[in-house]
Amino acid sequence: MKLISLLPADTYTVVNKSIITEDDKKNIISLYEPIIGPIAVSLYFTLLRDIRLLEFISTDYTHHHLMTMMKSSIEIIKIARESLEGVGLLKSYFKEGEPNSYVYELYSPLSPKEFFSSPIFNVTLYNNLGKSEYELIKAEYELPKIDLKEYEDISKELNTIYKSSSSIEPIETREKNSLNIKIESDIDFDLLISSMPKGIMRENALTKKTKELIEQLSFIYDLDTLKMVEILRTVINEKGTFDKEELRKNTRKYYQYNNNGKLPTLVYRTQPEYLKSPIGDSSPLAQIIYMFENTSPYDFLRKKNKGAQPTSRDLRLLETLLIDLNLQPAVVNVLIDYVLRKNNNKLNQAFVETIAGQWKRCNIETAEEAIEIAKKENTKYDKKINKTNKVNKSSKDEPVWFNQEIKKEEMTQEELDEMEELLSKYR
Repeated sequence: MKLISLLPADTYTVVNKSIITEDDKKNIISLYEPIIGPIAVSLYFTLLRDIRLLEFISTDYTHHHLMTMMKSSIEIIKIARESLEGVGLLKSYFKEGEPNSYVYELYSPLSPKEFFSSPIFNVTLYNNLGKSEYELIKAEYELPKIDLKEYEDISKELNTIYKSSSSIEPIETREKNSLNIKIESDIDFDLLISSMPKGIMRENALTKKTKELIEQLSFIYDLDTLKMVEILRTVINEKGTFDKEELRKNTRKYYQYNNNGKLPTLVYRTQPEYLKSPIGDSSPLAQIIYMFENTSPYDFLRKKNKGAQPTSRDLRLLETLLIDLNLQPAVVNVLIDYVLRKNNNKLNQAFVETIAGQWKRCNIETAEEAIEIAKKENTKYDKKINKTNKVNKSSKDEPVWFNQEIKKEEMTQEELDEMEELLSKYR
């Protein structure tokens, strides 16, 4: 897909492709906001306002209008727009020109039943909120159960109450309209089909809906094609098709069995776009920050392990940092790099959690902030060591990004080699 720069002067038109009710607005705040964040929700409601009352299409606006209304930069607005696209609330169209123009189609959110049935939305909401908050939200949407066994249905049918009159031509109207979310799937369906035992799967077993479910489950549980084959073999029925509900359950059980009973976490996620540094800086420090921001903690630790998968103990430590302490992925990467350097390549849990707790209290959210606080703490630590031992501590075990200037012409060849080695692992 070609790279498109969004400019304040670019125009846009909003089209309402759905009926968006007051309940839908509540659902967006309760169910979607914990996933996409308040800025994306604000953009959705701002675009909805642009349509005005009882209108299906807005007049033309510039993106400077959005910047003014939302008090946000054009970069933040673009990230928020992409968040809405990712969860199926918005579809964007682009036309090149002077200026460029966009059409934004608004779609209604999934119904609560559809949302909680979605393997992606349901699990992601749980991970983002935690068990107690998730249960509170879910309880709001649960219908009370009334036992009707001793009751008789006495409702009248339409034709017993009303008579038909002359037929009238139907008109085309708006209806509830939700988008399916798009996933760039790694599932190879040709390999999947060839890996299934011969003769047990019907040719039409992999319907469009079944494929979408397999892609969603593989995404949220981080499973490759062969692992999905292993699970699919357990849910194929006597008709040669797949029981979708059993597929959901068995995929969850498979993941939990291999992950000490836990549901998928954020260890595979990278830094949120709105907390990344602006693109354009090509300095060595900027390249290192880019690497921290665009590598998941799982992959970062795996590279540190020279390609070996992190141990279950190290994964639990990552989960603690990302979920219990709610540190951002890039911050966790800086922390891992710092601790491994300072602690002879050992991730001592008490040492890691002590630093992590301090960073959380200091509200550290970006890689740049994490690097700065690590430098300050390292200076204090070295002064304490020097005062105690009366010796100068070697900087050999310090990360290359401790170099305050980190400008190529001011770095030693050893530092340059270290930086190049660090970056080459993640390119």
